[in-house]
Amino acid sequence: MAGEFEDIRARLDQIAEELADLALARLRDSIDAGGSELPADEKLITRARRAVEKASHLLADGDGQAF
Repeated sequence: MAGEFEDIRARLDQIAEELADLALARLRDSIDAGGSELPADEKLITRARRAVEKASHLLADGDGQAF
């Protein structure tokens, strides 16, 4: 059963990367617009990225183990 979650983990890792890119784009847009505060949605996107990364790590830890 080793590697049972590998495909899902790979997709989660890709989603986390996309969310990181989106958060950076939001920060760049804010800076380019002269903003001095973090965009509210950047914080939400970062929290979502962390949750996706956590899910990926949980699957890695649980790979091959009975739940």
